[in-house]
Amino acid sequence: MNLLPYPIIDPHIHQWDPYHTPHKAALLVKLLGRFPQLMDKAVRATQPKSIIDSLGLTDYALAPYLPANYREDTASYKVEAVVHVEADWHHQHGLDVVEETRWLSKLPFGGSNPKLGAIVGKANPLHPHFEDVLRAHLQAAPSLHGTLFRGIRYMAAYHSDPDVKRWAPYPHSYINPLLLKRFELLARYGLRFDAWAYATQLPEVTYLAQRFPEIPLVIDHLATPVGLFGPVGRHTGRTAEARAGIFSQWRDDIAALAALPHVHAKVSGLLMPVLGHRFHLRGKRASVSEIVELLSPMVDHAVAVFGTERLMFASNFPMDKVSATLPDIITATAQMIAPQGEAALKAVFRDNAKRFYGIV
Repeated sequence: MNLLPYPIIDPHIHQWDPYHTPHKAALLVKLLGRFPQLMDKAVRATQPKSIIDSLGLTDYALAPYLPANYREDTASYKVEAVVHVEADWHHQHGLDVVEETRWLSKLPFGGSNPKLGAIVGKANPLHPHFEDVLRAHLQAAPSLHGTLFRGIRYMAAYHSDPDVKRWAPYPHSYINPLLLKRFELLARYGLRFDAWAYATQLPEVTYLAQRFPEIPLVIDHLATPVGLFGPVGRHTGRTAEARAGIFSQWRDDIAALAALPHVHAKVSGLLMPVLGHRFHLRGKRASVSEIVELLSPMVDHAVAVFGTERLMFASNFPMDKVSATLPDIITATAQMIAPQGEAALKAVFRDNAKRFYGIV
């Protein structure tokens, strides 16, 4: 039974093309793209274990992921619009990051593919030309309604376990005094903020959000509690007791964040290997029932603290593709939200994202 008999909005996907855009693996892909097994061996031999463990598999991360690829992944579900969230564009200095926004604006969205509803770009508030970068992003994505550029993501994910992939160069990014000084520029330009930090950093996300109640903020991936479902890194999630402690701390800290009425949350990224999933190792993706069994405690708590008016389903594709198909993730999430009623389903799968990102 399809619990979503209407087009949904997916407010968190990634697009990339290592053959034609700046990409960390561009040279490798051009040299070995025709030999995926050899390319996988090369990546595993040259990259830190933390990166491999975070990805699980390498094939989906090294292949182009474009509008037609996403449409194929949605299968029986119809997606009206998507939001592209920055994919760690390889040119990461100053105005170079705006190239991603320009590139996205030219991709073949619409028609048989979902339309591009909004762009969340990369911008570093610590950069001396941060305001110039914001202006350039806004100008790089023209639309009939002004601009598709709706906000930025500045990743702060940094774990104390040295063998967990660190997506930020140093800890405590969101409480850096210089970031706090410049963050108000987002309000000046009417922009939103996508925060991504690990669950251990939730108090810092809360501190940032408390300082800027005028800036809409969404926590990506329910703050990614590393090791919740199994061992990760050097010492994280190694025992059942440790995993229970991870859940307990996450539950308390995300409730504190949810107490701020301008903060939203994405039910997304919950099948990334960094949470401790092992589906990619068994060579079989998670079933709908397995997803429901695993994720219900997280989703139920998110509903309890955010309410269904501040939650958005998002796919995080192709990053979660390693563990499950997109239709199964949608179906499982819909089953978990369904007890809240039809209005809640439409809010979580469509209306909240449309409102938060100003999708027209």
